[in-house]
Amino acid sequence: MRNKELKDALKKLIQLSTCTQRERMPNSSSLNVFLLRAFADTRELQLLHFSLFLGIYLAALLGNGLIITAVACDHHLHTPMYFFLLNLSLLDLGTISVIVPKSMANSLWDTRAFSYLGCAAQVFFLVFFMLTEYCLLTVMAYDHYVAICKPLHYGTLMGNRACVRMTGAAWGSGFVNALLHIGYAFSIPLCQGNTVDQFFCEIPQILKLSCSDSYLREVGVTVVGACLVFGCFLFIVLSYVQIFSAVLRMPSEQGQHKAFSMCLPHLAVVSLFVSTVIFVYLKPPSLSSPALDLLVTVLYALVPPAVNNLIYSKRNKELKEALKKLFKLVVFQQQ
Repeated sequence: MRNKELKDALKKLIQLSTCTQRERMPNSSSLNVFLLRAFADTRELQLLHFSLFLGIYLAALLGNGLIITAVACDHHLHTPMYFFLLNLSLLDLGTISVIVPKSMANSLWDTRAFSYLGCAAQVFFLVFFMLTEYCLLTVMAYDHYVAICKPLHYGTLMGNRACVRMTGAAWGSGFVNALLHIGYAFSIPLCQGNTVDQFFCEIPQILKLSCSDSYLREVGVTVVGACLVFGCFLFIVLSYVQIFSAVLRMPSEQGQHKAFSMCLPHLAVVSLFVSTVIFVYLKPPSLSSPALDLLVTVLYALVPPAVNNLIYSKRNKELKEALKKLFKLVVFQQQ
């Protein structure tokens, strides 16, 4: 009799303990707010962070906005290369606009809170814009390949319809992959608290909060994304192997210089994009530290959208001329 009473008491104690743990562990259905990492605790450093991010954001808005306006207004720039560059500037504006304003607002108002829906939307648009940009850089590599290796067929292979279809495929691939990633990341239960160890919401940090063992879905989503990324990277590498082979066979130095001038900005943008992302996600754990992780994340998330326009405009005479015309037009209208 006593053994039976003891067993009942133990069962009640276990049930009470389980219920208490469930109440303490928030899940994805009851979680309403995430807490982002703060850059600093003191008010002076928070305002410094706000000022630095404001400067980076304004530089990105100005640079990319000028390229979009120049390409849209100057009919001399209505070519495939500048059409792709316009889309690249749009994606850079989207990427930095998803991250920076919220981070600036948190520093200005001294808060870390970010709503569940807001975090999900930020993750979706961040994955969407970054994957689309990567696909677009792949399309731009193909454009350079056709221009240098098959110049006689350029008008046929890179016509208006072909450019629109390739650009649409890049945007569509980014959108589908973003849906897959957001569908997985926010469908699993979250029971490791609500503190995101980053100044914006990203999938690796969200997955750290999960308590799910759904490895099959995780592997599936990862494989889909990895195939897209590796496929694009392999295509870019093979394109440039053939491009450089064709350039080195050119008899004239002027032709070689023109080809390199067209390809080097694209190579610089691809290298900056790929190297920073690889270092963030594939660096060994021994190199990981809060300060270094924060610095590297700023480099891969904010620097490329802010400097891509500078890389493309620095050695591009046609774009420089279009920007000069745009400045003259603005000054003339003001007078």
